[in-house]
Amino acid sequence: MNLKTLNINTSWTLFLDRDGVINKKLENDYVKHWIEFEFNDKVTDALKLLAPLFNKIVVVTNQQGIGKGIYKHEDLELIHKNMLYEINYLGGRIDKVYYSPYLEKEQHPTRKPGIGMALQAKNDFSEIEFNKSIMVGDSISDMQFGKNAGMQTVFIDATPINNPLIDFQFNSLFEFANAL
Repeated sequence: MNLKTLNINTSWTLFLDRDGVINKKLENDYVKHWIEFEFNDKVTDALKLLAPLFNKIVVVTNQQGIGKGIYKHEDLELIHKNMLYEINYLGGRIDKVYYSPYLEKEQHPTRKPGIGMALQAKNDFSEIEFNKSIMVGDSISDMQFGKNAGMQTVFIDATPINNPLIDFQFNSLFEFANAL
C-alpha cells in the first residue's frame, strides 16, 4: 500500500503530533516558553504544501509538563498562539490545537493513546471522519492513538521501525508532504 492508493482529497483530516513532528523535541525536558520552541527543518514548507490537500489540520499533543507543574496553561497557549501565527504567516494552516495536560499515570481519556482529543476535534468539526484521517507522529503512542480512532498512521523518524501500528514512515513532515 502507498499513500496514492488512499485517494486523499479535501474531505480528509490530518492529525499532527507537535513535539518531534512540528518542533524540535527537547531531550528530557519540555518546551515551556516560546523562546525554546524551534520548528523542525522545512516544517512550515510542509504545512504550506499540506494546507490545500486536507479539509482540516489539527494538532493533538500530550503536555504532561502542565500536570507536573513545570509550566502553566497560559505558557502553552502563548506557545501555540505564536506557532499558529508563524505557520499562517508563512502560508500554512492549522485549524485547531488540542492538548492533554494530564500525567501519564492518570490515564485520562484525552491523553494519547486515548482518543479523547480526536473526539474533541470531531465535536468541533462534525465533518471529520476518522476513516478518512491520518495521524502523523513520532511515537508509538501516536500510532496507537491513530489506530484506536481508526485512522491511517504515519511515523516520523529517520530510523526505520517495523511495527504493525505504522502504516507509513518518513524522515520528516516535509518528506511526507512531498509524497502526497
